[in-house]
Amino acid sequence: MSAETNSIPVEDLTQDEAAAELQRLAAEIAHHDELYHAKDAPEISDAAYDALRGRNREIEARFPELVRSDSPSLTVGAPVSEVFSEVRHVRPMLSLDNLFSEADLHDFVRQVRSFLGTTDTPVFTAEPKIDGLSMSLRYVDRRLVTAATRGDGTTGENVTANIRTIAEIPNELPADAPDVVEVRGEVYMKKADFAALNERMMNESGRLFANPRNAAAGSLRQLDPKVTAGRPLSFFAYAWGDLSEPLARTQYDTVMRFADWGFPVNPLMVRCHSEEELLAHYRLIESQRADLGYDIDGVVYKVDSLALQERLGFRSRSPRWATAHKFPAERASTTVKAIEIQVGRTGALTPVAKLEPVTVGGVVVSNATLHNEDYIKGIGQDGLPLRDGRDIRIGDTVVVQRAGDVIPQVVDVLIEKRPDDAAPYVFPTLCPRCGSHATREINEKTGKIDAVRRCTGGLICPAQQVESLKHFVSRHAFDIEGLGDKQIEFFHALEDEHLAIRTPVDIFTLAKREATGLNRLSNFPGFGATSVRNLFESIEARRRIDLHRLIFGLGIRHIGEGNAKLLARAYGSWDHFYDAMKKTSARDPETLAELDAIDGVGAVVIEALTDFFGEDHNRAAIDALLEEIAPLDAEAPVTTNSPVAGKTVVFTGSLEKMTRDEAKATAERLGAKVAGSVSKKTDLVVAGPGAGSKLAKASELGIEVIDEDAWLERIKGL
Repeated sequence: MSAETNSIPVEDLTQDEAAAELQRLAAEIAHHDELYHAKDAPEISDAAYDALRGRNREIEARFPELVRSDSPSLTVGAPVSEVFSEVRHVRPMLSLDNLFSEADLHDFVRQVRSFLGTTDTPVFTAEPKIDGLSMSLRYVDRRLVTAATRGDGTTGENVTANIRTIAEIPNELPADAPDVVEVRGEVYMKKADFAALNERMMNESGRLFANPRNAAAGSLRQLDPKVTAGRPLSFFAYAWGDLSEPLARTQYDTVMRFADWGFPVNPLMVRCHSEEELLAHYRLIESQRADLGYDIDGVVYKVDSLALQERLGFRSRSPRWATAHKFPAERASTTVKAIEIQVGRTGALTPVAKLEPVTVGGVVVSNATLHNEDYIKGIGQDGLPLRDGRDIRIGDTVVVQRAGDVIPQVVDVLIEKRPDDAAPYVFPTLCPRCGSHATREINEKTGKIDAVRRCTGGLICPAQQVESLKHFVSRHAFDIEGLGDKQIEFFHALEDEHLAIRTPVDIFTLAKREATGLNRLSNFPGFGATSVRNLFESIEARRRIDLHRLIFGLGIRHIGEGNAKLLARAYGSWDHFYDAMKKTSARDPETLAELDAIDGVGAVVIEALTDFFGEDHNRAAIDALLEEIAPLDAEAPVTTNSPVAGKTVVFTGSLEKMTRDEAKATAERLGAKVAGSVSKKTDLVVAGPGAGSKLAKASELGIEVIDEDAWLERIKGL
């Protein structure tokens, strides 16, 4: 795990660093999703898991062009277990985004108002977030026919027989219920029932459940319904899926109909008419948390009006109209045993505190991020004091918190416990890996000194060289099986020129070089004849590579997987892309304009591409690599029956019948590409009042221009 990407504050990450961390976060969160949702055996606490997702969300918000195809923000739950049959949800069971502060709540409400194009705060419902197992109950002709877990959001596990053993869940609905109803909610175990069950388990088998959530999930996933029947499970209804007819006009009234039908609903659910009321109810529930008979980990807010919910719609894995306000993570105090400096792929020197092991939020931790040298000194952003100016020293007793970062962060120093011999920490000015000078650059745009100190060794620094190669073979770049982090480190450390890997092209010449050398890979531990053959076959299989994987694998600063896909889709082939990049590096105005027109590509990305392809040694390395590989053309856009599928659309001026966000989301849903500026590749411009230079450019290029009414007519019924 690279300390560079898991400990730098989000606001200080470069695009390369952000891309590397998003890659690692995707894999780590997927691992924990499987343990939590499919195996009921989590390794980390909810707070630790929320920290992972929070870090991922913050990075994606700052670098939206880096959002990965396997991003945790695009996935829900985990694949279903093979033990149970599958049930495909008619309407997906999505997850909720999380809030962690009052500022986050203000942002959420502001985003809702902005999307709706209003300054008025809509009415919300607020209710406890139950720590249990999400469940969907499908009733046909008012009889329970299927019960399914959330699974991956699209397909869940069929646990109908087990659900029928829970007395609180009706097997039949009253006569006023629609023909088809999916009632959704949470299966959970009350604290007292959990304690009694664990006491019984200890007497019978000596085995214990870790917490009520695990006990509820494990009880529900029993193959024998008789076992489930013997477990004290409860249920709260709070949502719905497929319906043959609407139940009410609001969230609150719909849930009240569930109550009328005999479903348990949470008595702490209320309507709130302002942010102040939402926060007041959050604080009330938090104050009652310890006295409740069941576990909760936050409060859920939902827009009450179902008509507004329909307008707000959904992101890929969560609704825009709902969110969960989580309770704060736990803190603990411990001592700093040492401060280590780790060097990342871009040369960033990252300090990490080595701690006396301590349990924080249910997880034993021994490392904590110190971010950068200013953070150690007690200097925050913009030079303002941090921790009242208290610095961090080896031997200090510190407060650590596992929230907002992948590893814990030091949030305070207990100065009264500082040893007399504790000296201020002196940050190194030489790279600990290669001895090169480590400097802090001046940002040309802001004139401020960068927070991160970087090694100037470049290609001679082993840390940077190794990490660049790891990035090149990573899952969303070349994805070469058998050439993981440990193998890259092994090949890079070899002195035999016939076996060493120093640059990407060395990977593809390895088999040829090995055949002409005196040493054979099979002579080294871990490289049997079969594994060597498999490695060479894996390398051969990657000689034909997707265009976006090649672009991403080059490790260009600020070009993450998201931007790589944007560029691949925009240019279609390597030849077109490479020719354009050469012209970009020469500052060709027309090529720069076309690049700028790609929605999601801005000045920072353009400058990064210009710098990278303007370097002779970068182009020489690419040319050498192209002697060994063949980039594939990008896939053509998926078309639909809509009249705008595959077209590039630009919105300009004011929109009066829908917000800009709604218009963009609708166009993309119908298969269009939305660009930020007009170019020769633009197919359609939707112009509202106040349209200026973009409208003029469209007229100059002879591009079709329509108004908002014509746009709505064109997509009517879709």
